Amino acid sequence: MAQPESGLASTVADLTAEVAALHADRARRSLLDLACGVLMAQLSVPPAEANDHLLRLAVSTGLSATDLAADIVNAAIGPDAVHGSGPGAAEVAVPTAEARRIRRGTTAVLTSDTADAAASALLEGGLRRLGIESVYLWRRTETDCLELAGHAGAPPLEATHWRWVPPETEGPLHRTLTMGLPTWFPDGPGAEGRLPGPRAEAARGLVPLHRSGQSAGLALVVWPGPRGLDDTVRATVAALCRPAGQVLDLRDHGPAAPPRLTAVLSELVMPAMLVSVTVPAGGQAVGFGRAHTVDYLNPAAVRDLGSLPAPVGRPVAQLFPSVYEELVGLLARANATGAPQYAPVLPAAPPNARPAKAGTAAAEHAMAEVRVLPLGGGRTAVMWHADDRRGPPLTRALARLEQLAVFEEDLAAGTTVWSAHAYPVFGLHPEDPAVPLRNLGARLHPQDRARLEGLLASLTDRHAGGQVLVRAVRPGGGVRRVRVAAEPVLTGSALTGIVGVFQDVSAQHHTEVALTATYDQLSAARIEAELRDHLVLGLQHAIVPEAPALENPPGLRVAARYRPAAAEYRVGGDWYDVQSLPDGKVLVTVGDIAGHGIDSATAMIALRGALHGLAFTGNTPGRLMEWLNEVALRTPGQPTATAVCALFDPADRSLHWCGAGHPPVLLLRGGRARFLEGMHNILLGALPGAGYGETVTELRSDDTLLLYTDGFVERRHVGLDESLEVLRRAVERLRPEPAEELADRLMSAVLGDTDDDTSLVVVRVT
Repeated sequence: MAQPESGLASTVADLTAEVAALHADRARRSLLDLACGVLMAQLSVPPAEANDHLLRLAVSTGLSATDLAADIVNAAIGPDAVHGSGPGAAEVAVPTAEARRIRRGTTAVLTSDTADAAASALLEGGLRRLGIESVYLWRRTETDCLELAGHAGAPPLEATHWRWVPPETEGPLHRTLTMGLPTWFPDGPGAEGRLPGPRAEAARGLVPLHRSGQSAGLALVVWPGPRGLDDTVRATVAALCRPAGQVLDLRDHGPAAPPRLTAVLSELVMPAMLVSVTVPAGGQAVGFGRAHTVDYLNPAAVRDLGSLPAPVGRPVAQLFPSVYEELVGLLARANATGAPQYAPVLPAAPPNARPAKAGTAAAEHAMAEVRVLPLGGGRTAVMWHADDRRGPPLTRALARLEQLAVFEEDLAAGTTVWSAHAYPVFGLHPEDPAVPLRNLGARLHPQDRARLEGLLASLTDRHAGGQVLVRAVRPGGGVRRVRVAAEPVLTGSALTGIVGVFQDVSAQHHTEVALTATYDQLSAARIEAELRDHLVLGLQHAIVPEAPALENPPGLRVAARYRPAAAEYRVGGDWYDVQSLPDGKVLVTVGDIAGHGIDSATAMIALRGALHGLAFTGNTPGRLMEWLNEVALRTPGQPTATAVCALFDPADRSLHWCGAGHPPVLLLRGGRARFLEGMHNILLGALPGAGYGETVTELRSDDTLLLYTDGFVERRHVGLDESLEVLRRAVERLRPEPAEELADRLMSAVLGDTDDDTSLVVVRVT
């Protein structure tokens, strides 16, 4: 039997609170374990006795066990832990209470699951008290690039702009990384260069991060404006940020929300979120609610959810259990039809139903005026208004809206009172009499008067509150969009008054119109991109078919196979070609353009066509690759590519071949497989005037060659050498069979798992 909705919501809320408590307890427990380890070393006692000793000390000193643990760990590590000492830092005596806070904060960072969580722990665990509003954590890559691993408090669009900072970029980030010393900008970086932040003059601080004594990255803290940064502030910031170097590789690899769209949603007053649909591989079932995941929540949605920890990345069912089934229905229809969906309220109440009682699950996270916009790729934008039915009447009405003007009506006395902000909404002077709700229809657009009458009927007949969106026509001209929310005041069972609020949402309406226009533009761009992808994919398949019927050239039996990339990267840059030349020789080529998409496919067509024509010049593979390198350098977009070009002479069974940064050719002879050793040449399109050396290999009857692209062997989290060795052993286990059957067998057992496209050419010497 399905669990009742109220029980489901209560269970989700309880589990969410439990998870939040476990996260906090994990950081506390980690600090206590560190302190117990120190006591074990100092007192030479087992763990249980060290724990008991810690608790006895806490009782005798009157400190909490956590504060005492922080003191013990700080004393064991020494002043460098919290006094800000180190290269370029001043010796600053940090007060004991502040040292404890620093130790608790650093422990929370070290127990974080992702770099984003570590940035949030830094901000909420100590930096926000210093007036800091945002934190950025960059990871130093092997090529000295700075990759944004995590951030907190930063606008989504700005975080996207700073996701990659190459070493060629001159600025304070790489200068601080090179010097290895903290850099402080009390009045902004000025002429030093650009840094993220709300204003150019906002104070900032850069702290180098280390791991195992090596430079690991950078932390940037940003204040909202100029700020005097004394030695204590600098020491505290440096001490808090220092442990972040240990968690820079803990990144969330989930789908990123589109930055431009999140920037628009973040400006909305109404709650909004982005939801993606996960389709399991192979059609396996997923757990309850896990197919729909929240990728982004704007600030209004975060406030609506309350204190729920880390809501982004959770299933929709966990965040909105009482409306989940109806909300998922809207999401499914939006994705299936490609059209926006609307619901006046979720969960939908039966006709003449009484309002949900306060504190029940049906009253939690109710949603009004729900709009769902399909964005393509299983992603949707959801916007709604909070429909909170908890608390006393006036509090419930105020909770519906922000930036409010209040009204109260005493039906027994026949009086109506407006707050000062209500008069300009309707174009009235503050000395004009307030208009009762029942008479307000005369000041509304004729088409909206029925909505007001419906609200009045709900108040007077069913004694139930509600809200409506209407257009107010001002006496002096102009129309304002006004949200009216009202609740009944009851004395016993009699209606004795009405309280409520007005909100002028005209500016919000304009934002929604802009969002709708943005959605229309995105939809048009998506349709255009899908059409271009379809055309290019068709052209690519015409040039590089998945299982072509090749003519067998003299002295060879040849089979070729092509597997497209995963759905999101359907258009790839792999190619192959087998052509008989006028002099009787046979040219076999395999190549791979870097990247995916239309540009890669276009470059593939250009390079494959160029090589196909150049082959008829009769030149050697090395010379052909030199020419093809120049073609790549002069192709629009300057693509780079790897390739192998092999020229077979059936007269003496010799193979002249040349590679350009490509995986090695595999030779299978007498049941044993080995990779051919050739010249180490640079990839195509990288360097003008590059030379390409070639190698000659003598082949025998029944020899088999495998030419392939990296998608055939590359595997996640496994090095290329290991992947190649797996391929070599797999080929040796295959029984001898014709080239076509061997190609099919190899493609069915393809070793790569990176979702890249794959090309394979099998050549059997007769």
